[in-house]
Amino acid sequence: MEKPIRDIAIIGAGPAGLIAAERLAGAGHRVTIYERMASPARKFLLAGRGGLNLTHSEPLDAFLHRYREASDWLEPALRAFPPQALRHWADGLGAETFVGSSDRVFPRAMKASPLLRAWLARLGGLGVRLASGRLWTGWDADGALTFRLASGEAETVRPDATLLALGGGSWPRLGSDGGWVPLLAGRGIAVSPLRPANGGFAVAWSRVMKERFAGQPLKRIVIRHGDEMAAGEAMIDADGIEGGAIYALSAPIREAVVRDGGTAIAIDLRPDLAQPDLAARLAKRRKGETLSNHLRKAAGLAPVAIALLRDAAGAALPEAPDALAALVKAAPLRLGAPMPIARAISTAGGIVSDEIDAGFMLNRLPGVFAAGEMLDWEAPTGGYLLQASFTTGVAAAAGIEAWLAGQG
Repeated sequence: MEKPIRDIAIIGAGPAGLIAAERLAGAGHRVTIYERMASPARKFLLAGRGGLNLTHSEPLDAFLHRYREASDWLEPALRAFPPQALRHWADGLGAETFVGSSDRVFPRAMKASPLLRAWLARLGGLGVRLASGRLWTGWDADGALTFRLASGEAETVRPDATLLALGGGSWPRLGSDGGWVPLLAGRGIAVSPLRPANGGFAVAWSRVMKERFAGQPLKRIVIRHGDEMAAGEAMIDADGIEGGAIYALSAPIREAVVRDGGTAIAIDLRPDLAQPDLAARLAKRRKGETLSNHLRKAAGLAPVAIALLRDAAGAALPEAPDALAALVKAAPLRLGAPMPIARAISTAGGIVSDEIDAGFMLNRLPGVFAAGEMLDWEAPTGGYLLQASFTTGVAAAAGIEAWLAGQG
């Protein structure tokens, strides 16, 4: 007996929605993707401008740990569609991947646009229809999906199954503005408040730091917050600090700021040097040499790092080599509020895990599934964000297939 062909609506044309569409259309279903913007995957394209970091090559057990509290419920999906599966998928689209020096995985083209073009061509070949310029506005009284078109007209659709893949609340100009939150909350679905993730934090810099060093990077540093640490770079902003090393610790930093009104980090500006060795270098100061010049030559610090030390010291820098070395190895910095969600790379919060079943269907709305950044998980940059978006899209597609089969 032939499997019946079903009509499936996917709302959101980001990675989670597109990969689900590919899986479901490949299984023989009629799939339509409804997208608010004029073209698909805008955030995906922007993320790929500096080199599309698809995933990470670290062992899967360590990989799972990056999702913190969400790792337990994401684990089955990530094991079913792990990083190697994502690499194999990209290779199949002609976007051959490689592992970079930081163990991150990139397509050799280092861009998202060639991969997206090949992907959209594959979807078109599978019969997937893209209906752009349609803002999802919820359901009507009879349970049909409702949309508002760019022209202002209304449209209703009654699919056999629906996948919500509308993203979080960061980069709203690209389509993900969190407008879906009240629509689901109105149906009794618990949604953890959307919060900025992988974003910067406010710092009360001195006038010199703001005017002379905004936009400059702190390279090859280690940041410590409580018992956690992250290596990488940070960027000085006129209003605060951001960058990869900050993003890696953004979850515990954000929670500490919310709880206490602020929190402190310690920045190791020379993690490659042990403190005694650094103190020995700093002890060899020539007579008449300025402290800034001495720090530049003996400690190898850039002007921006020296300026940060002055802000951290709160007064004149210590002259004693041991005290100066201690400051270089653990420059204290007080962080304030997270930068606005619109500036964050991603968001925390979303549909809480108790609201979905093992197939990523909403328990309160049979036949309605969710995937991607709408769900309550967060992860640092480094390939973890895209991997979970793809993975949950694949898992939701499998859930839709299983549910439809159960419906006869």
